[in-house]
Amino acid sequence: MRPLLETLFARRAQAVIPPPVGAEIAGAVPVVTSFTFGLADPRLFPKADLARATAEVLAEDGDAALNYGGTFAGLIEVVQQLMRARGVEAQPENLLIGYGSGQILGLLPQVFVEPGDVVIVEGPTFMGAVSRFAAAGARLISIPVDGEGMVVDRLEEVLRELARQGIPPRFIYTIPTFHNPRGCTLSWPRRQKLLQLAAEYGVVVVEDEAYYDLRFVGDPLPSLAALDKEGWVLHVGTFSKIVAPGVRVGWACGHPEIIRRLEMFRSEGSLGPFLGRVVARYCGEGRLESHIQLLIRRYREKCHLMLEAIAQCFPPEVKVEAPGGGFFIWCELPPPLSANTLL
Repeated sequence: MRPLLETLFARRAQAVIPPPVGAEIAGAVPVVTSFTFGLADPRLFPKADLARATAEVLAEDGDAALNYGGTFAGLIEVVQQLMRARGVEAQPENLLIGYGSGQILGLLPQVFVEPGDVVIVEGPTFMGAVSRFAAAGARLISIPVDGEGMVVDRLEEVLRELARQGIPPRFIYTIPTFHNPRGCTLSWPRRQKLLQLAAEYGVVVVEDEAYYDLRFVGDPLPSLAALDKEGWVLHVGTFSKIVAPGVRVGWACGHPEIIRRLEMFRSEGSLGPFLGRVVARYCGEGRLESHIQLLIRRYREKCHLMLEAIAQCFPPEVKVEAPGGGFFIWCELPPPLSANTLL
């Protein structure tokens, strides 16, 4: 590109452009099983039920579905029910329905971050979120993750040091349940301490709960949003893992002041009336609950099969953490074996 044209771009657009998340799997050979991302099994997509819901919407409400309009009220009610199951009584003013949770994660730095501001993330964590925050110029500080989730004692040390320097972090990003990629779940004591620290230091906690419903074993822990009594938690959910990734519908639930500002920067406008009606129609009459139970059974089988294969094929020195749900199994190689060298 000509140097003169490059000078027209904003600074953040002059950086090296990373490949789109998921670009590596575009056009992949179908028989190859990719371990690059947490990919949903296409054989479990509810294609017949989605086709039926689409036909019903077009037949019964086609004019409104295909016209301009705001987010369908019936879909907002569905999300309210999902949040109620997660222990949160959300009102419409607490909710933003977006084009997947990725859109919402992309809006966060527009609302909270000026270049150079600190954002606290887990290490490791979902690279799609990290890339969005970094592209906005955030200075990322990572907190380690172990078998019980984010090491909140280390978070406390970081927050204390930032406060000493007069640096307010803009938000804390966490995946507390069936972590991507660690597979772990934030323990009950750590959930309590995380919220205590958020209130003490005045920091918003962004709770990414993409895998919350896919629990194989044990009883669910309350979401951070359910434990939060002071409005510090922004809960982010998605239909990508419980319906299909291509549906591209997600939501944010939090303090109305945060929701209004996320709405301000959403250039696409509200979720399309057609998509909202189809998803709401599909979720009705118990179909979503039934499908989630099917997903749990099938992904539990897949998880057990993977753990058995690891036990048979990996050296015994490899540490393996069996998850309680979600898409990920975490393995640690024995020293001095390097994962990069192995690859």
